Amino acid sequence: MALPVRNNSRQVFRFIRTINPPRRFVCAAALSPEHQEPPGGGRVFSGIQPTGVPHLGNYLGALENWVSLQHRYPSVLYSIVDLHSITQPQDPARLRSNILDMAASLLACGIDPERAILFQQSKVSEHAELSWILGCLTSMPRLRHLPQWKMKSKQRSEGSVGLYTYPVLQAADILLYKSTHVPVGEDQVQHLELAQDLARIFNNNYGDLFPEPRALLSSTRKVKSLRDPSAKMSKSDPQAMATITITDSPDDVALKLRRAVTDFTSEVTFDPETRPGVSNLVTIHAAVASISAEEAVTQARGLDTGAYKKLVTDAVVQRLTPIREEIERLRSDPAHLEAVLARGNRRARELAAPVLGEVRQRVGFC
Repeated sequence: MALPVRNNSRQVFRFIRTINPPRRFVCAAALSPEHQEPPGGGRVFSGIQPTGVPHLGNYLGALENWVSLQHRYPSVLYSIVDLHSITQPQDPARLRSNILDMAASLLACGIDPERAILFQQSKVSEHAELSWILGCLTSMPRLRHLPQWKMKSKQRSEGSVGLYTYPVLQAADILLYKSTHVPVGEDQVQHLELAQDLARIFNNNYGDLFPEPRALLSSTRKVKSLRDPSAKMSKSDPQAMATITITDSPDDVALKLRRAVTDFTSEVTFDPETRPGVSNLVTIHAAVASISAEEAVTQARGLDTGAYKKLVTDAVVQRLTPIREEIERLRSDPAHLEAVLARGNRRARELAAPVLGEVRQRVGFC
């Protein structure tokens, strides 16, 4: 919205306050007892970037576990981490759409906003402020040694400051809610270790405040690319046939699995080292059918890999169809998705503000 040129500075200031009302910073005196510590049994936090609809690997490796955790822990927060997403260039309109798509996907996969707080990270500004404070406690060599910085900065020749420091924001995401448990993949363990280190550093400097969060490693094997089974399945894979999204039609799923890389041996066996392509199909089959890899191989007895792909296709389609249909239903009602996120944002701020207030008091801001 453009301002008339003749507006004086006082009118401009009133306008800015109208669209962006001032925040009241909370200090230790405002802490209420229920916000001092997570409830008994621990608090789980995890986040996912709004980079479009999740793929099959996201669902089997993380989201299924998220659904389970909301029934096992008394306090669970899941964040759509849009602040993290802009470490890579984003089209603003696409980002807005992706945030709602991710909300729809999480709900369709089984996240219950009555059991878990589902919210949009950028709507809780305490994340960014705590990240700055923790960044001032983090050495540059500590960040340079994290593997994802090395990998991503090489891919982009040189990375942005945001890409360099985003592990500190990850730590802030976790510590802001005094989280005790964080579901992570093996490639994220070192970033969780940074959060543990920063909890210790802050506590040593300013007194005990943050628990050291523990990793909850998923027992599900990683789903590999259908075109290159030495790599993880990824939404950024340039090969369209490499990745199954959870909204793929049955025909798309069948085509992608039919073209999945295997080998020249007909029999189905599970041997990830020497037969990664066939073993990836077994991993997918076992995961979507909720059986072991051994049981999947038993079901494949007498089938060649071509016939086995049809069996895996049927299992994947059966698992994804109700999710795909629910996503389509939710996408048709963006107002509902916005309302779910708005409620989650309020609930997240109710937890975040008192903790940041305590941090501000301890570091001397108030």
